[in-house]
Amino acid sequence: MIAEARFLSGNLMRHVTTMALSSSVGLLSVFLVDFADLYFISLLGQAELAAAVGFAGTVSFFVFSITIGLAIAIGALVARRLGAGRDAEARTVATSVLLVGVAFSALIAVLTTWQADALVTLLGASGETRRLATGYLHIVLPAIPLGALGIMCSSLLRAHGDARRAMQVTLWAGGVNAVLDPLLIFGVGLGLDGAALATVCARAVMAGAALHAVHRHHAGLARPSLEGVTRHLAPMLGIAGPAVLTNVATPVGNAMVMRFIAGHGDAAVAAYAVIGRLIPLVFCTIYAVSGAVGPIVGQNAGAERYDRVRETLVRALRFVALAVLLAWVFLLLARPLIVTGFGLDAQGASIVFWFVVLAAPLFFFNGALFVANGAFNNLRRPLWATWLNWGRNTLGVLPFVWAGSALGGAAGVLVGQALGGLVFGVLGTWLSYRLVAGYARGELDTDGHRLPALERARPDAPFSSPRG
Repeated sequence: MIAEARFLSGNLMRHVTTMALSSSVGLLSVFLVDFADLYFISLLGQAELAAAVGFAGTVSFFVFSITIGLAIAIGALVARRLGAGRDAEARTVATSVLLVGVAFSALIAVLTTWQADALVTLLGASGETRRLATGYLHIVLPAIPLGALGIMCSSLLRAHGDARRAMQVTLWAGGVNAVLDPLLIFGVGLGLDGAALATVCARAVMAGAALHAVHRHHAGLARPSLEGVTRHLAPMLGIAGPAVLTNVATPVGNAMVMRFIAGHGDAAVAAYAVIGRLIPLVFCTIYAVSGAVGPIVGQNAGAERYDRVRETLVRALRFVALAVLLAWVFLLLARPLIVTGFGLDAQGASIVFWFVVLAAPLFFFNGALFVANGAFNNLRRPLWATWLNWGRNTLGVLPFVWAGSALGGAAGVLVGQALGGLVFGVLGTWLSYRLVAGYARGELDTDGHRLPALERARPDAPFSSPRG
């Protein structure tokens, strides 16, 4: 089996790096096109357009986070069954989760499209900016089921250990978007609507390519059946529910930040829109870590190789540290080009400066929390990830951005948001190491239930406590 050969043997640092980099290359293509979207829109010379992209992007990120939660569920459920050698059951689970996920995302598409105007108004948009943002969302949001199908199938490919094809499907989507963006924005003259239509086309391409790869190269799906959906609904909701809640916490925190930023004017919102596109672009490897670590943890946990689970976490944190360092250096060098390229004023330049100098290096702690979440979702503790993410995006956001706004204006909001993540990154790492140690010492069974003392493994089980 491909996945077993890759994840249950060999060099774990290579596995972590391969999965994270291949996933991040695919994400990079998508985020790079999003960044280019904003750049092309900024060339039209209307501050309201850039601000509208910022408001619409916050809503889109909220919806995107829900689909990521569904992808985490399919990856975790399938990877554990593949690791345990239950291939037929893995196919049935994959089909059931895809069906439920697409149906759920269709419901989300209807609700968010209906309430698009209210959502951007809640974020602080008004006047022409509000109208533009709402129009953009009315085009993009109905395509949510296509995006959800593509993301879930990409996660399914990674669960099979096929990082290359998971990367390729996102590259196809990014390529389509990159070609259509300038064509529709400038060639056809559709402006902001052209950028939205290009995004819809890219989602359709990604969904078709990913579904084809899963079916043709891995026979990863079974015949759909109501019995299969009913049987696997509970375990799917057990992971997808907390995973969705976990991922939704981040856009909720970003919405709080946007609300504070909006109080400093459209120029500040435009600068925040640039930063909002920069963050996933330069830190795409960090965002990819949780999805990359999850299948490795899941398969080794399914095989009860908890020593390799712990080593996976160690290697992943080292990878995060190096990725953040490289991203920070890049931002320091690119800062003047970012300011001039997007035509930011003095206020926008100040916001970018403080983000680059102080906020960017603190993304290590966000990455550490992503690694911990990948472990929790695959070690029967998805609610831990939920509580930590909500803590990070409420207690770790609201008081910090309030103080930052009062002391440093719009720039202080971004610095406060970054500082709030430090404590939760440390806490998540500590809890993930303790959880793995509990499995290794035999204190927990394979379903994550705590065993009575008489049924536990010998005290000399692999690593008796988490070691740095």
